[in-house]
Amino acid sequence: MCGRYLLARPVAEVARHFEATNPKPNHPPSWNIAPTQDGLVLRRHPQSGERHLDVLRWGLVPRWAKDAAGAARLMNARADGIAQKPSFRDAFARRRCLVPMDGFYEWRSEGKAKQPFAVALRSGEPMAVAGLWEGWQQPDGNWLRSYTVITTAANSRQALVHERMPVILPREDWPAWLGEEPCGDPVALLRPCPPDILAFWPVGARVGRFAENDAGLLARADVVVPTELDDPPVYA
Repeated sequence: MCGRYLLARPVAEVARHFEATNPKPNHPPSWNIAPTQDGLVLRRHPQSGERHLDVLRWGLVPRWAKDAAGAARLMNARADGIAQKPSFRDAFARRRCLVPMDGFYEWRSEGKAKQPFAVALRSGEPMAVAGLWEGWQQPDGNWLRSYTVITTAANSRQALVHERMPVILPREDWPAWLGEEPCGDPVALLRPCPPDILAFWPVGARVGRFAENDAGLLARADVVVPTELDDPPVYA
């Protein structure tokens, strides 16, 4: 699963990296984005077909939902069976997106305790995580636009921390995933990334609290863990 992530670099830098064409949205940096909070999403605009970087809410609300109460439960979408699941199949066919991340957090179970880890790209570049977005009309007539993060089985390195991970797409797969070019089978793109591109390290327990949100969350914790570790990357 992916229950927390960070995106702290400037919006203009994110827009440039993902080649977004629309005016830059106003969105503050965050080191601890949680479900039901807002996040930046890169999607293909339904009318123009251009890449737009927009602010959506994390936790998908299907178009047919009666209310938005279950959004937090749909923060993730498992890649296996995604094209057939009622909550995701329409968005999978028509509204695929990328979720920019500087990294994400995952908890490793150690007996009864859980040790949080931060995971990022060794290169320091932002991750392009596969996602889906949806629009839902609220009772007052306004539209709520939301998204979910797609997960897959962990690669050999991520499996040291957790059995699943977000789908991190390489740049060459972005056009097919976004629908900018033909894609015979989008499911085929939903695979674990190569293990050697990831860096991960233990962080402090306060990342588990929604209210904690500062760069100090990325500091390497002084704990002993039976895992090959890295130092935090220098973000490109």
